[in-house]
Amino acid sequence: MNTNTKNSIVLYADKKGNIELRADADKDTVWATQEQIARLFDIERSVVTKHIHNILKNKELDVDSVCAKFAHTAKDGKNYLTNCYNLDVTLAVSYRTNSSSAIKFRQWASRVLREYMLNGYSINRYKLEDSTERLEGLHETMALLESKKYRGKVKGKLTLKLSKDMEEI
Repeated sequence: MNTNTKNSIVLYADKKGNIELRADADKDTVWATQEQIARLFDIERSVVTKHIHNILKNKELDVDSVCAKFAHTAKDGKNYLTNCYNLDVTLAVSYRTNSSSAIKFRQWASRVLREYMLNGYSINRYKLEDSTERLEGLHETMALLESKKYRGKVKGKLTLKLSKDMEEI
């Protein structure tokens, strides 16, 4: 798991910036340990363990798709394989948890999903700011959509709407 903040982006942070969910800018998902999920939702690790066990037991998610082992260097200097869980597990645990932190996380995730469903897209401005290639790709996509609009295939004016800052949760 990449913990280098230069090569990662913040996907979620609470109002005070204390809790962060980070992803490697080159990856399609976020990986978190049970301990990180527990801190994110301000709950005990044993509660996360129980929820993950039930999520997998009920076949809500497939363990082979959502779980990976990463080498982790412990305080004793030894390397250990640690189970990490992707964003699907973090979301599933959030919906089984009633802490105020989990509620705020669900509100944020719902807002991003709602924006995607209503607009047909969602934009992560942090990814765009970090990558000229991604910004150029967005411009190319907008140009394509604009050209289709003028050919009568897309109606209405296309606008670039950025997501609200996460601090507004």
